[in-house]
Amino acid sequence: MVLCLDVGNTQIYGGLFRENNLELQFRKNAREGFSSDEIGIFLQNVIRGNGYDTNEIENISICSVVPDKVHSLSSGCIKYFNITPFFLEPGVKTGLKIKYKNPLEVGADRIANAVAGIKKYPNRNLIIVDFGTATTFCVISKAKEYLGGIILPGIRISMEALEAQTAKLPRVEIKGIDKPFGQTTIESIQVGLYQGQAAIVRELTKKITVETFQGEKPVIIGTGGFSTLFQNEGLFNEISQTLVLQGLNEALKLNKESKYKESK
Repeated sequence: MVLCLDVGNTQIYGGLFRENNLELQFRKNAREGFSSDEIGIFLQNVIRGNGYDTNEIENISICSVVPDKVHSLSSGCIKYFNITPFFLEPGVKTGLKIKYKNPLEVGADRIANAVAGIKKYPNRNLIIVDFGTATTFCVISKAKEYLGGIILPGIRISMEALEAQTAKLPRVEIKGIDKPFGQTTIESIQVGLYQGQAAIVRELTKKITVETFQGEKPVIIGTGGFSTLFQNEGLFNEISQTLVLQGLNEALKLNKESKYKESK
């Protein structure tokens, strides 16, 4: 089995693959309990608590956008699983041609999404929209070129900014609102958050399609925690919340010649 971990600013999103089947998914608050022992014990407990044998785990594949947590992650995997994890980072095989001016700047989670995208939709232009802490766009050509992307505040950050920076606007539940405007303060904020993000996605994917892909329709994939909010908006060809885990599993396979298992 393969354990895959996407380590973000607010959450760890994990999954357990048996061959190519994702059998378990779990999440952990990334802002609490992050020593090597805490992360190792958490992973052992969540895997065993769901009925799996940790001794069956052969490899661990990780992407992290939080550099200061990499040491704890690596140490915890070695101590509690006897496995040196594979990190999706610059220099490893991805199957992509990174066209960023500085390839080191591309987040590992975005690369994982792109790896999964080109595996799932070969020879197609792709736009991947990830609704996480930030809302990000990845633009990938049918030639497997990672052309670039877009980063903007995520829907939760936008809501927290309104609450923190204004005297009278409250925190609200983030939900899909099928209205062009609200009739209460709370409803108005909810419409703004939801319809604002939808409008941004709609306009930017259109602009990319026309200006980058010369009108040839790309496959547009939605992913990330808030992606299912937009499932009825007609924005995406597919919504896949597990895309980053699929990419981590695929990247591991592309780099199989490296040694992950600790010698005993």
